[in-house]
Amino acid sequence: MIVWINGASGAAVRAVARELSGILTDGTLFDPRDLVARLPAAPPEGSDPLDLPLWRRLFVETAAALLDEVGGVLVVPLPLYAQERRDHLFGRLASRAIAVHHVRVEADETILHAWAQPVRAETVRVEAAQGDHLATTATRTRPAHLNGATAPAPAARASAYATALAGWLAADAHPLPADPRGPRPTAEALAGLLASGALPACPIVQTAEPTAETLAAGVLLFDRSGRFLLVDPTYKPGWEFPGGVVERGEAPSLAGLREVAEETGVRLRDTLRLLVVDWEPPMPPGFGGMRLLFDGGNLPEAVHASLALPGPELRDWRFVTEEEAAGLLPPVRYARLRWALRARRAGSIAYLERGKPLTD
Repeated sequence: MIVWINGASGAAVRAVARELSGILTDGTLFDPRDLVARLPAAPPEGSDPLDLPLWRRLFVETAAALLDEVGGVLVVPLPLYAQERRDHLFGRLASRAIAVHHVRVEADETILHAWAQPVRAETVRVEAAQGDHLATTATRTRPAHLNGATAPAPAARASAYATALAGWLAADAHPLPADPRGPRPTAEALAGLLASGALPACPIVQTAEPTAETLAAGVLLFDRSGRFLLVDPTYKPGWEFPGGVVERGEAPSLAGLREVAEETGVRLRDTLRLLVVDWEPPMPPGFGGMRLLFDGGNLPEAVHASLALPGPELRDWRFVTEEEAAGLLPPVRYARLRWALRARRAGSIAYLERGKPLTD
């Protein structure tokens, strides 16, 4: 399993993580920042390397390999403020059946500043010991391909943390009060939570990663004003149509009915009508496949109150217009939606590849 330590101060988070990995008999410290210098490609100027798809893939693969080799508890110190980043990383880990126990260190600025000083000093000493070619212990030349990447300024980081805490982070991460005596007693309190079972794993559905092309069925459900339902999964970034992967030997329309019932609690009685068939190309590490979008009809107002959200699989839901969906769905999925709405009005079926109809 992974213990993910979050908080307003990266230095404080790393201090607690270092102590916790030493306290636990089966603990291993894994700082994801170590992977940044290994990236072969240059990130866009001014961007955060942790948002690069390659870094995310490296992180998940490395974490899984470490747990496979050494087992026990992997202690990950990394401030995480973007919900999209959390969904992507935690979802990929859940697909490997890796449980994530998410905590956030709560402390005022005085405590965080006091904790940060020895961690920063040790960082300088370690960097100085990494090679005699370093001219000074106070500076370190960054890898050339990372020169354009910048870490957020403290004020921006504090603002991002406050925004996350006011939203998704408060519900997702278990609060860990910082002990004024230092990181060691704070880590001991965290170890006690783990030993007692009082620190639950994040309730995220373990959707296995595909190993080949998949067939998926989505369903459009409408309200009486013509808006349609979108859902926000906990295991991947972005909004989606209700639906999911068709299981072996299962009819796609029945898969759509099953997924709607599992995700929303709504049991549709009518037969679904096919609107769109879309071929999605492989985008490594994904495999692509066929994507079907069905018309689930209009939901009565009384059914809206019975929607079983949020839950371990879905964080939120909302009925939206076509224009509102443009800001929630990725481009290819939005294109699929637009053609589905056209097909619904025309009473036809649209065949697409890469979100576009074939042309002569």
